[in-house]
Amino acid sequence: MDIWKSLTQVPGEMASVATIGIFDGVHLGHRRILTRVVERAEALGVRAIALTFDPHPATLHAPEAGIDLIMPLPDRLNALAALGIDATLVESYTWHLAGMSAEDFVRTYFVEGLGARVVVVGRDARFGRDNEGDLQTLKQLGERYGFAVDVVNDVHETEADRRYSSTWVRQLLARGDVEAAARILGHPYRLRGDVVHGYARGRTLGFPTANLCAGEVGMVPADGVYAGWLIVPVAGTRAVAALPSAISVGTNPQFSGTQRAVEAHVLGRTDLNLYGTSVAIDFVKRLRGMVTLDSVEALQDQMDDDLRASADVLGVPPAGRVDPSAVTAR
Repeated sequence: MDIWKSLTQVPGEMASVATIGIFDGVHLGHRRILTRVVERAEALGVRAIALTFDPHPATLHAPEAGIDLIMPLPDRLNALAALGIDATLVESYTWHLAGMSAEDFVRTYFVEGLGARVVVVGRDARFGRDNEGDLQTLKQLGERYGFAVDVVNDVHETEADRRYSSTWVRQLLARGDVEAAARILGHPYRLRGDVVHGYARGRTLGFPTANLCAGEVGMVPADGVYAGWLIVPVAGTRAVAALPSAISVGTNPQFSGTQRAVEAHVLGRTDLNLYGTSVAIDFVKRLRGMVTLDSVEALQDQMDDDLRASADVLGVPPAGRVDPSAVTAR
């Protein structure tokens, strides 16, 4: 997939089927739209193109909200490529762009820039200054400038009767409901980061962990203990391995911690040296909330239960705490 960082990089005489969105998480609603773009482009013999923005518009319009992305831009672009999108224009979101009228925006990007024959959008499409442009506006501009508008129906959660959205995913993650988030995303929620040194308490207790600094890795689910997978690179290859893990998110109240951290204990492993390695964590199920117990021994017993529960959720053989002297990472 081609990635263009500005309109100046778009080849001349372009003809396309195009869509627009942040596509944060590339959830099932996004996928329905993107799949339609690819289908329409193939039928017309033109390129399937997505227009997206970086940074997220909320960083300009509501910086105090401190929006956390569900999926970093490289992962979003990979997901778009996997769905068959031929090229993505990643436009820098600036106040100049935010101030464009709906018509100026459509003419600049869809008509003159991307040569759109068809623009595919969901029913909630908004664009232009103060979101003045809506679906009706887009259809009117399509008639004026000679492109068709293909409207894709929303994907809904039947039980909740709610439209799939990135906002809903963030709300679910904030509650720790990673299972419901996965139903909307179509896959487990994934968090990325580099492994850093922690306090090594887990190692001394028999539960060594790979530690990610929560302030640096994006949207962190609610505090608690989760079953999931630690995704690590396989040395000397481009492959990765998914390692069954019990994951702790929180400030470690048992030891009066103050900094939120994400820690993954790989079941039964003592030989992992991951400091400085870029890894990912897939959250599968929240097992419990964060608690403070009466003693370190009680904490160890609870963690033994967490390991058994994680193994059961992940469908792998159970593994107990390890011998601290066998841990190789230092």
